[in-house]
Amino acid sequence: MKVSITSGKAEGPTKLNAFDNALLDAGIGDINLIKVSSIIPADAEMVNLPQFPAGKMVNTVLSYVSSDQEGDDLCAVIAMALSDDLGCVVEHSGVNKNPDEVKEEAVDMVKYMMRIRGKKINDLIIESQQHRVKILGAAVAAVVYLE
Repeated sequence: MKVSITSGKAEGPTKLNAFDNALLDAGIGDINLIKVSSIIPADAEMVNLPQFPAGKMVNTVLSYVSSDQEGDDLCAVIAMALSDDLGCVVEHSGVNKNPDEVKEEAVDMVKYMMRIRGKKINDLIIESQQHRVKILGAAVAAVVYLE
């Protein structure tokens, strides 16, 4: 299996439109995202995000945050930890929190997931997106599972 990590941010006239625009910015706006839990198979290979045909059904772990408060600072984070035989993913977000704290919380959670499974972390990958809201804004970060 191959996986990609991506992120995006955007404004829009509504929260839903801001979310859709952030997905477009991340390169995953024209596909159907299927929410999956947070396990990566042992044979996963990290690759660049490919172009998808419109409407494709794609398994995804998605971090999403939005706000309609001008000046809010948004942060969406994905933390992925990989061992020899599996990986774990955490999606996390925050509003008006220090982005480094949001990332640290995500890292702490994914490290816990690995520790509780008795797995040694070989690689830790973090993707985050920050956005300061102008009118209505959103930020997303995602792990996309590819065939």
